[in-house]
Amino acid sequence: MTTSTTPHTVLPIAPAVLAALRVRDDAGRTALPREDPEGGAPLRCCLRRSRPGERIALVSYAPLRRWAAERGVDPGAYDEQGPVFVHAADCGGPAAPSGYPFAHPGALRAVRRYDAAGHILGGRALTLAADPDGQIEAALVEAFTDPEVALVHVRAVEFGCFLFEARRRS
Repeated sequence: MTTSTTPHTVLPIAPAVLAALRVRDDAGRTALPREDPEGGAPLRCCLRRSRPGERIALVSYAPLRRWAAERGVDPGAYDEQGPVFVHAADCGGPAAPSGYPFAHPGALRAVRRYDAAGHILGGRALTLAADPDGQIEAALVEAFTDPEVALVHVRAVEFGCFLFEARRRS
């Protein structure tokens, strides 16, 4: 749901990172693709839910580690890895956005803010209500009003897993 007027952009996992994760994930395990019989898995490659019958893989991903490595910084103890679903093969990434990914009433979300060194500056817990996109938008706008915030991760509270990241527009 980012527009030209928002101070941030929402990003899926980058294609080069996805290619690597589909071979060996950030925990060093070989990806094991499978057919998703029911659908509904939150795919971090294209920021939508899987459809029944799609081939997906559950892999371990360390989003802050990879972001920090690109910048030559060490996030220290804030480096986390966790499970994420991705398509088993390249899917072409997200379609045109129609709201924030995985935002629906009743969802519990953590919005974590990180500085340029990859250290947590703070966060906010959200219980999404009638306007989930508006709530996430407000939390991201609030986060990026702090000039020290370089990156924001949105996570599912129930499982602690990474959903997507938002970066300040340049």
